[in-house]
Amino acid sequence: MEWFYIHGRDLPWRGMTDPYAIWLSEVILQQTRISQGWDYWERFIRRWPNVQQLARATEDEVLREWQGLGYYSRARNLLVAAKQVVQLGGFPNSFEELRKLKGVGDYTAAAIASFAFHQPVAVVDGNVFRVLSRHFGINTPINTTKGKKEFAALARLLLPADKSAVFNQAMMDFGAMQCVPVAPACHQCPIRDTCEACLNNQVECLPVKIKKLKVRERQFTYFYIRCRGETAIHRRGKDDIWRGLWEPFLQEGEGMPSFIDDNGKLTLLCHGVKHVLTHQILRADFFLYETDSRPNLPESFVWIPEEDINQYAIPRLVERLLLSLQTK
Repeated sequence: MEWFYIHGRDLPWRGMTDPYAIWLSEVILQQTRISQGWDYWERFIRRWPNVQQLARATEDEVLREWQGLGYYSRARNLLVAAKQVVQLGGFPNSFEELRKLKGVGDYTAAAIASFAFHQPVAVVDGNVFRVLSRHFGINTPINTTKGKKEFAALARLLLPADKSAVFNQAMMDFGAMQCVPVAPACHQCPIRDTCEACLNNQVECLPVKIKKLKVRERQFTYFYIRCRGETAIHRRGKDDIWRGLWEPFLQEGEGMPSFIDDNGKLTLLCHGVKHVLTHQILRADFFLYETDSRPNLPESFVWIPEEDINQYAIPRLVERLLLSLQTK
């Protein structure tokens, strides 16, 4: 905490006790760097200053504001949770009740309970895992049930009940700024003399994480159809990535769709664009198909003026591919 008072990050939601602002920041920053999430948080706060206004938004509106952040289930859960809060008459003030909100896990519930309601609840994120693992020399894998329980118990043990919010923020910032994942400046660390990893040359070995992720590779081929100033898009279904987002015609795998014929002009704009997701690696080709007559497409497609496509929430990959249209 002494380190934090001097070096802690100056973030716009720091020092706030508004549970809405804190909840929004924590959801946005899941799997997202602060440098990127900061702008999104400010945009959401400007457009929906309170949870009541957010609860009245449509899913399309929320997804559009979320575009580019990825992990779109967070945005959908955000809207569901906002409606839950409004129905409850406000944010719950306990960890247990906050945990019942859609998309709110242990970490987010603890953060809201601690920062907004000053409840003595330990916040354990990746930064805290790293600090505790290194300082106490714990090699229990952090992504196992045993590890999560062990580190949560240790964090609770260390928590000063009367200064839980400050302690939690200090632990998180210490891991994000001082005890960083790679090549931390241990010679400048104020607790290096009691750090087991530093004393035993194990800094680069801790924390331990079991690798159990299987990555799937997929080939996407998009066809942007241009017909008399309009283009066709459809909303992705619920059983795959980017549920609820819009995109041009997609052919997964090799081959050409049946509507491509000699009456239109087909141009390859991009080839082999790589897009990395947590569980998947996508490689995408992007074609422009120009025609004077609307091709026969599935009923899920809608025709819109080309200039209106920016009003629809689209995946980051599609956003990247659409940039190649600017010179066409």
